Amino acid sequence: MGIFHKIVKKGKQMQKVVIVGAGLAGSEAALQLAKEKIYTDLYEMRPNINTGAHKTDKFAELVCSNSLGSYDITNASGLLKHEMEILGSVLMPEILNCKVPAGGALAIDRELFSQKITTMIEENPYINVKREEVTEICEDVPVIIASGPLTSDKLAENIKKILGQEYLYFFDAIAPIVEKDSIDFNKAFYLNRYNKGDADYINCPMTKDEYEKFYRILINSPKIELKSFEKGAKFFESCLPIEVLAARGEDTLRFGPLKPVGLIDERTGNVNYAVVQLRQDNKSASLYNLVGFQTNLKWGSQKELIHSVPGLENANIVRYGVMHRNTFINSPRCLKPTLQLRKKDNIFFAGQITGTEGYTESIASGLLAGINMTRYLKGESLLELPQETMLGALTHYISFEGHSSFQPVNSNWGILSEMPMDKKVRKNKKLKNELLGKRAIDILNEVVKFNSLL
Repeated sequence: MGIFHKIVKKGKQMQKVVIVGAGLAGSEAALQLAKEKIYTDLYEMRPNINTGAHKTDKFAELVCSNSLGSYDITNASGLLKHEMEILGSVLMPEILNCKVPAGGALAIDRELFSQKITTMIEENPYINVKREEVTEICEDVPVIIASGPLTSDKLAENIKKILGQEYLYFFDAIAPIVEKDSIDFNKAFYLNRYNKGDADYINCPMTKDEYEKFYRILINSPKIELKSFEKGAKFFESCLPIEVLAARGEDTLRFGPLKPVGLIDERTGNVNYAVVQLRQDNKSASLYNLVGFQTNLKWGSQKELIHSVPGLENANIVRYGVMHRNTFINSPRCLKPTLQLRKKDNIFFAGQITGTEGYTESIASGLLAGINMTRYLKGESLLELPQETMLGALTHYISFEGHSSFQPVNSNWGILSEMPMDKKVRKNKKLKNELLGKRAIDILNEVVKFNSLL
């Protein structure tokens, strides 16, 4: 694809916007432009070309997990969600409409959500969906590249040529999903950690002997062989495969995804040695994913490992874990905080290909790219959000040229500009984050008002 797109409206010639990729970022960007009555061609290569990780041909599909993290303003990801609502995100209201019980996390029925967004896009008169692979970017066209971490090889080569920068790679692993009706609740029990809120999680407790058996299976199980170009894989720390964590030591999992603290079965009162948690994956609560079980083990080994967990001996596994390549650009060398290329103002990037990690972060970057593309086409100044806001801090972080070694990042308090606080407040982490969050929201509301965004 290398076409110059134009439309004629009311005697004026305008360019269409090309958006590459109908994932979370691309879908949000397309819907943002549509709100402003700007026509787009939205390209999505699925189902003609599969990624190896996606399971459907729907837009805005959540691939790895159905959890988008916290919605609480005292959490970095939660603050980002509230900022997206202030900026007028289209996807956020639909996320809230599709939520399922998950304790303090915001988890959704991913199939219902994806179907809703797909319908919204396909029925929108300003969005022209093109189900084909983009292999070449026309550099004269206003374009938002949101092809995601599974960008096709041909497009990746073309982007590399445009950027003049080498690509970076890391690998992401997906957790297995089981049917709830196949879980043995004589052993498993419902409980949130420390009994907070409703009992949304299913917990499978382990004794020391059961954990040691599980650990032996895990560290001795064969993995799916990486292809030659995947050797020397880099993993994003928060999505490490369970076998990689286990290789760090026998007790690593007990202080990570299998930690037992705050999870005591009231029926027995036992203090468990380890606990496997499962989180609701769909609205009907018929499917649950194994929390922290991202893996690249061979499927036979995964089955043996899962069935060694008390309560999951006869679990029906409806999806096995897989590992896939994530591709991202060297954003500090390529991007401005506006998400434009440094050397080409008409080309924007959004989503995980920028080096932002996480569902919420992908949507937020698509939101900003859509807003800024609108302002670019109208000849208005683009938004460079303040670093006191979470989205502003995130975009400044990925575009900071001073990085000696850039790695993907998600929203976190460490990238946010600090504010003066006395020692007592600084030591109270929740209060500190609450103050930072309120400041971010106040500042962002002023930005919205000043720029007449809504």
